[in-house]
Amino acid sequence: MFKNIFNRREQEDNVRLEGRLPPGQSLTQKFPVLHYGPVPRFDPATWDFRIWGEVENDVRWTWDEFNQLPRTKVMMDLHCVTRWSKFDTEWEGVSIKTLLDEGFIKLKPTAQYVVEHAEYGYTTNLPIEVVLQPNFLLATHFDGEPLAPDHGYPLRGVIGAIPDRKDLKDPYLWKGAKWIRSLQFSANDRPGFWEQAGYHNEANIWKEQRFGRGW
Repeated sequence: MFKNIFNRREQEDNVRLEGRLPPGQSLTQKFPVLHYGPVPRFDPATWDFRIWGEVENDVRWTWDEFNQLPRTKVMMDLHCVTRWSKFDTEWEGVSIKTLLDEGFIKLKPTAQYVVEHAEYGYTTNLPIEVVLQPNFLLATHFDGEPLAPDHGYPLRGVIGAIPDRKDLKDPYLWKGAKWIRSLQFSANDRPGFWEQAGYHNEANIWKEQRFGRGW
């Protein structure tokens, strides 16, 4: 037990010296489970994913069709608003920027924000420029394995920090919705579940924007 404690502290000191540990955060060697509502049941025969709103044409993919989309992998550090951080996590899934660049979706000029819609009516929001960054992914796999049900299987939005990419905006992890079912592109910002409850709208990890609407 003491060896594990000392190893964790050593790792935490290392990422702090590297400038990767945001203020108010502590390193975890686990992957804590936090979410709103129970884990939903997944039926691949009826599941679908939708792109809609300020787009030229609504798009809807079945589970089989979604898995035929171009895929990418990204290594990120995760930072939860509840103050834990997990480093060097590998995610695999679909990049919105890739879907846009390869013509799978076409946005209207009015598209400025994105609402992530998940099971049970849960939502969260992001500016479009963040969704198009390489540190936002519609993820199906974590560390080489399909997502666990309590981590968002079959699909979740995930947002993290890419080391040495200080040019990117880095929100807290809640800005990526588990069990995501659609992305709504919008001309106006629409605060989601936790944002309406008082969490910060921008949620920048380096500015420690945990609470307060931040309009």
